[in-house]
Amino acid sequence: MVSGARIRRRASARARLDRVRDGEPVPFARGFPPVSAPDAHVLVLGSLPGEASIAAQQYYAQPRNAFWAIMGELVGAAPHLDYAERLERLRSSGIALWDVLAAGERRGSLDSSIVPSTMIINDFRTFFATHRKIRFVALNGTMAWELWRRRVLPTLPPEIGALESVRLPSTSPANASYSYARKLEAWRAVLGPRLERR
Repeated sequence: MVSGARIRRRASARARLDRVRDGEPVPFARGFPPVSAPDAHVLVLGSLPGEASIAAQQYYAQPRNAFWAIMGELVGAAPHLDYAERLERLRSSGIALWDVLAAGERRGSLDSSIVPSTMIINDFRTFFATHRKIRFVALNGTMAWELWRRRVLPTLPPEIGALESVRLPSTSPANASYSYARKLEAWRAVLGPRLERR
């Protein structure tokens, strides 16, 4: 059950949709429901969908984001496939996909532009209650990792908080210090063995 205080915080955050900064409204970005099957055993979490993803209503829709190229290498969910087919390949491989944040005030797509006081965390208690086979959590980038560690883990029951979790290099094009090959190598090293053990 969501507490009254939490409901008030969410309402307050949503009310900021019309707040004006520098003469322009600051958009209130909202995320998507999780993509998952009941038998998922790996959870991949981003921070919050960017502008291109929100416009397309698709996870990782920014063409230069390496996520789908990497998923193509790991589970056959390549960018050239229809979006629905990519999601089905994730589900059939035991991967659940979601974001740490349900919503937040942000201008642009950079994680650093999300206003901390407006962040709304997704309902992970309910998610884990209905996905009891999750054994590993992969965090896509530093923001997702820090939010998971500071804002999510302290709210979870001990048995869930004890799940193995790893920060992976962000697949975003903003992570320019990592080449695609380096990102792929890191993701393959972490996820590959866990997908094979299913």
